[in-house]
Amino acid sequence: MTPDTARIHDEIVRRNPAEPEFHQAVAEVLGSLEPVLARHAHLRELRLLERLCEPERQVMFRVVWTDDHGVPRLNRGYRVGFSSALGPYKGGLRFHPSVTLGTVKFLAFEQIFKNALTGLGLGAGKGGADFDPAGRSDGEVMRFCQAYMTELYRHIGPHTDIPAGDIGVGTRELGYLFGQYKRITNRFDAGTLTGKAHTIGGSHVRTEATGYGVTYFLEAMLATRGDTLDGKTAVLSGSGNVATHAAAKLHDLGATVLACSDSTGTLHDPSGLRLDVLHEIKTARRKLDAYPELVPHARFLPGTTPWDIPCDIAVPAATQNELDESDAIALTKNGLRALAEGANMPCTPAAIDVFRDAGIAFAPGKAANAGGVATSALEMRQNASRERWDFPTTDQHLATIMREIHDTCLTTADEHDRPGDYTAGANIAGFLTVADAMTTLGIA
Repeated sequence: MTPDTARIHDEIVRRNPAEPEFHQAVAEVLGSLEPVLARHAHLRELRLLERLCEPERQVMFRVVWTDDHGVPRLNRGYRVGFSSALGPYKGGLRFHPSVTLGTVKFLAFEQIFKNALTGLGLGAGKGGADFDPAGRSDGEVMRFCQAYMTELYRHIGPHTDIPAGDIGVGTRELGYLFGQYKRITNRFDAGTLTGKAHTIGGSHVRTEATGYGVTYFLEAMLATRGDTLDGKTAVLSGSGNVATHAAAKLHDLGATVLACSDSTGTLHDPSGLRLDVLHEIKTARRKLDAYPELVPHARFLPGTTPWDIPCDIAVPAATQNELDESDAIALTKNGLRALAEGANMPCTPAAIDVFRDAGIAFAPGKAANAGGVATSALEMRQNASRERWDFPTTDQHLATIMREIHDTCLTTADEHDRPGDYTAGANIAGFLTVADAMTTLGIA
């Protein structure tokens, strides 16, 4: 970093102690933006970076609910709005025991650039709670969601802040959340939450969008190198929504998906994962170690990650900082050609350096996994007009948006003397879009 950006970073660390993920996300962006600040001195004078790194609002609240035995339970809820320069706050809700204010701030900060890249007029926010839906009954999940929304409802709305799903928050949770919002406000504002079930205003492709979008980005990235996904081998981390739909689209485009993972280990099927079997296991809410019972030649490797398995393509799609330097070295030695982040910030800075030095095509999450929020915006558009697009129409919109994001990142990187650097391109393009809007709106 230059002395100027280092000063900004040090001040952010001082003002936001004990939030290492937020510090990491800010450091990556600040390093990328130095060429922009060198060209546009007025952006420094307006303190745009300092303003952008400070949330516009942070809401933290107590959530009290009762379990199936009538025992009161206590959790902490959050919602952070980072930037509304381009539109209402937009970003998911994460229900997981690991959620802290620092987690939510890092996710919301990344969302600024991700949402700006879509070109769809979205601000940036994120939220969640340290509640774990795993192992809870439908009744317990419903009561928690109702208690959470009872606190959150006053801060959201279709023109203010539009939450969506994330880890631990799917169509079930969003249905309960929207039901409570509707009950409290006496309004059917379908555009207040996205990722809903089709029966209450949800969009086709929203469930598949992040995983499909990652694959469309990979396809475009390989095309710049005169290559395709056809015939490639791939490994993914995670086995949730993003990983399973990325695997499905990779399969559709001719790739063979060799492995995925969950919190207990890695599933490796040398002949290619059978998506029908994975779906059966997930529907039954079983772990991946059940797969070899149905496909005997497959192996479940407890306590491991997929990164030691030779492959052409990798998609880390589980959680932040899951892929470190040693993993990156193993992937590189085993023939990796391209990696796209399906999760938010799953690769450590040291791992990214390894990929960059090896000349591996690397797509950061803020660009590669923007398909989810892009399709959320398409859902908002359908809600506003009372329309319902079919699956192929929505999927085509998503594919077009992801290819445009790819081209924007690549072109912007070239224009700022960082050819082929998708991270720099994403950060710079997103920042310039938001900076222009902030300048137009004046000091606020």
